[in-house]
Amino acid sequence: MSIKREVIHPLDPYLRTERFPHIWCPGCGIGVVIGAFLRGWLETNIPREKLVVVSGIGCTSRAPGYLLFDTFHATHGRGIPFATGLKIANPDLTVVVIAGDGDLFSIGGNHFIHAARRNVDLTIICVNNFNYGMTGGQMAPTTPMDSKTTTSPYGNIEQPFNLVHLAVSAGAVYVARWTTYHVRQLQRAIKEALLKKGFSFVEVLSQCPINFGRRNQWPDSVSMLKYFKEHSQIRKDEPPEAAEITIGNKIIVGKFVDTERETFMDKYHRLVQCVTK
Repeated sequence: MSIKREVIHPLDPYLRTERFPHIWCPGCGIGVVIGAFLRGWLETNIPREKLVVVSGIGCTSRAPGYLLFDTFHATHGRGIPFATGLKIANPDLTVVVIAGDGDLFSIGGNHFIHAARRNVDLTIICVNNFNYGMTGGQMAPTTPMDSKTTTSPYGNIEQPFNLVHLAVSAGAVYVARWTTYHVRQLQRAIKEALLKKGFSFVEVLSQCPINFGRRNQWPDSVSMLKYFKEHSQIRKDEPPEAAEITIGNKIIVGKFVDTERETFMDKYHRLVQCVTK
């Protein structure tokens, strides 16, 4: 007599498996990032009831809907202000924002720079796929020069953001960049960011074969992963201003900043104590 066994993935207890299959396109890198996030979190020993994941709108921002935590799906670009409110209201929480490059750095760009300036105790994970993947593959603030999108069919002529330089310049105390090829390094960076006190930022370069990839030189996810493998250079303490992403050149990955600075929450609660005495 054969015994039927139910196959359970090791991360199933932390996922809303009833919502699967997910909505992401074949070959999308967001699933890799979610796996790295969960494994990184498990190494921190942060209790599940003390972790909150916030998102905005977009492909990546659908990720919290599959996570079995307290999650909040905010409006477009507004994940960081919602997360800031949560952290101020309950400083004991570990608050994470998982969103895409368009959500965080286009409509949400102002919120990002001011949260970093204030050193709000948040962890921001940005999946950078170089375009607006959910709405048809339009050009984003991170689209590399000369790259083709639905709104730049002859090649992008706008200078893109260098996200790690922007984060460091705005005041983030932890900044790292990896790709979906560098799974173990990404997992370690997310762990460090979660444990870091202050504004932490992890950029993940990810393939988007359906929209960005097929309009450029990567018709499938494997070709872009090979590109990440062959063009990435891990450099220690590399100046973030030297880490621009240009097609055909080396991609600088690694940890750019890991420093200490008094957080906004520390200052805020000290002020409240002074006022209420």
